[in-house]
Amino acid sequence: MLKTAFFRYINNFRGFSREIKILAIITFINRAGTMVLPFLSKYLKEDLHFSYSQVGWIMVSFGLGSMLGSWLGGKLTDKVGFYKIMIFSLFTSGIGFFIIQYITSFWGLCFAMFGIMVFADMFRPAMFVSLGAYATPENRTRALTLVRLAVNLGFAAGPALGGLIIMNIGYQGLFWVDGSTCILAILIFALLVKEKKKPIDTDNSSITNQEIISVFKDKIFWIFLFVSFVTAMIFFQLFTALPLYHHEQFGLSEFQTGLLMTLNGLLIFALEMPIVSYFERKKVQKIKIILWGTLIMGISFYGLIINFWAGILVISMILVSFGEMFSFPFSNSFALSRAQIGHEGRYMALYTMSFSLAHIVSSKMGMEIIANFGYQTNWFVMGSFGILAGLCCLWIEKLLQTELKSVNKID
Repeated sequence: MLKTAFFRYINNFRGFSREIKILAIITFINRAGTMVLPFLSKYLKEDLHFSYSQVGWIMVSFGLGSMLGSWLGGKLTDKVGFYKIMIFSLFTSGIGFFIIQYITSFWGLCFAMFGIMVFADMFRPAMFVSLGAYATPENRTRALTLVRLAVNLGFAAGPALGGLIIMNIGYQGLFWVDGSTCILAILIFALLVKEKKKPIDTDNSSITNQEIISVFKDKIFWIFLFVSFVTAMIFFQLFTALPLYHHEQFGLSEFQTGLLMTLNGLLIFALEMPIVSYFERKKVQKIKIILWGTLIMGISFYGLIINFWAGILVISMILVSFGEMFSFPFSNSFALSRAQIGHEGRYMALYTMSFSLAHIVSSKMGMEIIANFGYQTNWFVMGSFGILAGLCCLWIEKLLQTELKSVNKID
């Protein structure tokens, strides 16, 4: 029985091209080195002694840079190709992480965080488009999941190592590691993967403008973007408010916070690919799975209202992990499935921009609620947003049914 389960698990990882495997490896290297993000709010609050409001504004700058970077990355990917954008993005952001450790003023960090995220988040829409180029249509969702697994395996190792580095070397060590892994990852990619240019359909120029306009008229896509935004907004509390809550409410060290983050990464590494494969085999509608994910994530934050038992942190992290496994891989796939051919970069830019906007709102809203009303109110608000996202998924489900009926009538 165990042997059969093991081979079934391994089979989920077969059938990918060499390029997809290398992309997963460099994603792991880059993510394992990204130790700054889980501790950024703690670094700003406890090491640089900024107020909650100032931490919130620096995170807003972080998110604004991310939004602009995602938009630029999508536009430039469609113009010059994903390959050049990926190399440029990771190399320049690696250099940026080396420099940012020496900036300690409030305004300096606002501008520096904005700048570094412009370069760093040009990578995301380009990477999504690269999956479309190097994966087959049949295994595209699994390829997205494989890269997410690489992200989460790196995330499992990164925070725990980051906590140890902080305790032994200090926060500066994180910036050196983060910058080095960005540059190492993209060097491996440039050396081992050749650029693959997608064929240009010269006969479709009359349709191109129609496709670009259709993105902004696609009601389902925009409601979906709102769901993505809300889900990401509550998820980003893991990197902003939650690490502070661990220390202030329960006295956890950086290493203990890192271990909780590691639990999230390990759960996703072990379970996400089998879950995705199971739902694909059963042909469950993507929006239904996203609905379950948003509701589970909302419930996980309601659980944090219990502030007298540290065990709730573990239970909440497990629930968040399952919410993430149900929401994010199928959200990626849903966004790609609605992208028009030849304009994938712009579609995925809008999708990634929803995450960037979520980072802005999550950090600022969360810090302001905490400063004025306390942590418990913040957890209640975030949980309620999860329920709202679930209701929007039900709306999308009805619209999809109507859309399918109208297509069948035309056929």
